[in-house]
Amino acid sequence: MSATTRPRPRPRFNGAIAALALAMLGGFAFPAAAEVRFGNNVRIGGHDFSHQTFDAKRRGRIYLYDRKPRREGCVWKADGRGGQVRVCHLQRVR
Repeated sequence: MSATTRPRPRPRFNGAIAALALAMLGGFAFPAAAEVRFGNNVRIGGHDFSHQTFDAKRRGRIYLYDRKPRREGCVWKADGRGGQVRVCHLQRVR
């Protein structure tokens, strides 16, 4: 047996892997900020939703029914995480 050992090959630094890792890290570190702004003459199911803004803290949930809903109209409710949800039960206008 000889006492000589072969040196291990050094792993090569791959720039593509590093760029992918940085992109993933940036995606997790900075969450996406989305906001929906309705402009003029916006109608959902025939109901007017003009000039309303929804984002992560103020969200909207709209239910459309073919018949008259049991709880007709819109109400603001707390979502339990510090935000508000506008829940609308509306009858589709034809």
